[in-house]
Amino acid sequence: MADDHTVVRQGLRALLAAEEDIEIIGEAENGRQALQLVKKLLPDVVVMDIAMPVLNGVEATRQITRYVPSVKVLVLSTYSNDEYVEQLTEAGAAGYLVKQTAATICSRRFAKHLRAMRSSVQLSLNACETSAAKPM
Repeated sequence: MADDHTVVRQGLRALLAAEEDIEIIGEAENGRQALQLVKKLLPDVVVMDIAMPVLNGVEATRQITRYVPSVKVLVLSTYSNDEYVEQLTEAGAAGYLVKQTAATICSRRFAKHLRAMRSSVQLSLNACETSAAKPM
């Protein structure tokens, strides 16, 4: 999980704590740390913010998908414009979720989307589409 805001990382950890088949194995506060952790820990899915210091989420996603192509990147960001979605899709992100949406869905639904990521299902969610997965 990569986000420069500690409270977001703590919130996601708390949200997913009850899910038996999901384990958070690493946390990074910038894109460079995320890339290093991915190379070391080889997670199934990385939850990635866009706006982070040192290396932003778009470039971190690009490097992660280049160096460890088996890892799926789910972007979790406050930005909801199409330009970011397009950049992240080109960078190799498998899904995009707006933080405001994540805050309104229950942990089981969020966990379901993480499981879908492990199954190579691509998804894109926004505030109006919280109940269905859509191809990017």
